[in-house]
Amino acid sequence: MSWNPCLEPQCPEAGNLDSIDTMIVPRSRDLGGFEVRRALPAPRRQMVGPFIFFDQMGPAEFISGQGGIDVRPHPHIGIATVTYLYRGEFQHRDSVGSNQMIYPGEVNWMIAGNGITHSERTSEQTRAKPHSLFGIQTWVALPDDHEEMAPAFEHHGQAALPFIEGEGKQVRLILGNAYGERAPVSTFSEMFYADAVLEAGAKLPLPDNHEDRGIYVTDGSVEIAGETFDAGRMMIFRPGDAITLTAGATGARLMLLGGETLNGPRYIWWNFVASSQEKIDAAKAAWADGDWESGRFQLPIDDTKEFIPLPE
Repeated sequence: MSWNPCLEPQCPEAGNLDSIDTMIVPRSRDLGGFEVRRALPAPRRQMVGPFIFFDQMGPAEFISGQGGIDVRPHPHIGIATVTYLYRGEFQHRDSVGSNQMIYPGEVNWMIAGNGITHSERTSEQTRAKPHSLFGIQTWVALPDDHEEMAPAFEHHGQAALPFIEGEGKQVRLILGNAYGERAPVSTFSEMFYADAVLEAGAKLPLPDNHEDRGIYVTDGSVEIAGETFDAGRMMIFRPGDAITLTAGATGARLMLLGGETLNGPRYIWWNFVASSQEKIDAAKAAWADGDWESGRFQLPIDDTKEFIPLPE
């Protein structure tokens, strides 16, 4: 689809820096040469719309035959996980039978519902050659009436995701609706999630049809109301304000996210998210039980030799 630079008569600029409700500098942690930066949840902000977890993975480079990722099987409840890569590839397996490689520009959408397990590993074929990994993983909290739905998994290739370009910008819509387009992923509340690449000086208005809106800059910089924000920053905007971003001198790449807020906060413990502590406690007991044959949690198909134990 060709880019319509603005869906309004004029593209509005952010009036002032008061439009930025919250700015988050993500926490970094090194996982043995592989860096992860976590922007959500943050001390001052738990969610942006339904997005409750936001991790930047890498960038990381791996030497041929040495290194990769090995995230052992582990459980989730109450969320849908979203994996989107800029570079690299890895293999997803889960307890509903999925065995799926993911590549840049594609989306893995795993609905945990009342309980799912999955693993993420660099495949043997990928390990045999030099490779890199750079991407974003998010969790979307499910609304109350879908928290305990049956688990499911969807994969959508690059060609299936709406792509809008022109006026110095390219936007791939990953989830939800924005700019007159809707992604094919099955969602359960109103939201938007998009990968935007901007040339130097290009202007991008944020969707104005969503309650909560934020951005995360992964490369380059953006200008908002005369202030420059470099990569590794998440900005969350005041509801209702008209916002237009301008890419910096070297251009920018950013993730756009937001949507309808849930009807209440969520409890988070380890990989479990729920609207009540009782649901968290029940999931903890089920994982500690270790009944991988007939219990609430089974291990992923073809990846049953190890798992991450319940934290103490």
